[in-house]
Amino acid sequence: MNDSLNPVEYPGGMRVDVISREYPPAVYGGAGVHVTELVKAMRADIDVVVRCFGEPRDEAGTHAYEVPADLAEANAALGFLGTDLRIAADVAGADLVHSHTWYANQAGNIAKLLHGIPHVISAHSLEPLRPWKAEQLGGGYRLSSWMEKDAYANADRIIAVSNGMRADILRSYPDLDPYKVVTIYNGIDIDVWKPTHEPETVRALGVDPDAPTVIFVGRITRQKGLPYLLRALRELPADVQIVLCAGAPDTKEIEEEVRGLVDELREERGGAVHWISEHLPREQIMALLTAADVFLCPSVYEPLGIVNLEAMACGTAVVGSGTGGIPEVVQDGVTGRIVPIEQVQDGTGTPIDPDRFVADLAATINEVLADPERAAEYGRAGRKRVEDEFTWTRISEQTQALYRSLLDD
Repeated sequence: MNDSLNPVEYPGGMRVDVISREYPPAVYGGAGVHVTELVKAMRADIDVVVRCFGEPRDEAGTHAYEVPADLAEANAALGFLGTDLRIAADVAGADLVHSHTWYANQAGNIAKLLHGIPHVISAHSLEPLRPWKAEQLGGGYRLSSWMEKDAYANADRIIAVSNGMRADILRSYPDLDPYKVVTIYNGIDIDVWKPTHEPETVRALGVDPDAPTVIFVGRITRQKGLPYLLRALRELPADVQIVLCAGAPDTKEIEEEVRGLVDELREERGGAVHWISEHLPREQIMALLTAADVFLCPSVYEPLGIVNLEAMACGTAVVGSGTGGIPEVVQDGVTGRIVPIEQVQDGTGTPIDPDRFVADLAATINEVLADPERAAEYGRAGRKRVEDEFTWTRISEQTQALYRSLLDD
């Protein structure tokens, strides 16, 4: 822990300790983006102390915790549990604790029991719906599943980032009281994420800003559905440029699978496939999104999908799969198109008919590409939608109202 930093005094008469594995500069997924932006918005009104994982941070009111040295070589899930215990001890003095993802849920749960304060969980994903995590964690997946389930059972409120996610929570944990599971959407900083017309930046990345373009941005993980997309992209016209901003593979196996599919795609299409595996700064991502005609989100599991909000904020049409919270963000026929997907109900998200999903995905992408004017209309409507519905100010207000409802009980 970084003991040299003390909580900052804020107006509002409430101290909330937010616990997250991810926090700047170590942000690699949607949950980390959510925590970063929510904390920033809430600190305008209340005292927020951040307790995150990893190396010490220089930010005031922020404390970082590393895995205990004697667990450094243990299974990763056990190391996270050890970190949670250290964090829980330091939550003393908070009025309420708010944890994000299974990594941090037990820190919040134990802090609730130890200090007698309410515990709020933000659910960004669910372990029962990500069985492929066993590939990464081995027996640790059983531990992570227990850590999540136990914390959910004891939490005072669980925030789902979409109504689809709320339904998944109640389906995965049927013993939960539905009353305590509420929906508050993810958000986007519309002052930061915006159309960015910088063709030279795009060219510097090896991409032609003037060619018809589709783009994918996301981690190489089973839930993102990238192998299905790579098969669907074979059906696009030869003049369409494909940009894949895809890195941070979960396992060597999925990395090798994706690499093989990209190689096959390149053989069929020549030089029209650009795979950018390194993590790009936001300014370059915005330039690529703005230059693209269509953003692609083929996920088989997606509680909401901040990346869709980012694309919409840049004025780009979205084609997404009809799963999780995606249809709540992408309005079919208004801000983009939704591709139907029937899925096996075993937690994997696997399409019942993979070939049908791939064919429908390809047909929908081609439909949007074939009408550039309508694609541009989708993009403009997407920008307006994020301005109206998905600002962090609005989400901060809803979250603080939830906190006060618990403290007033």
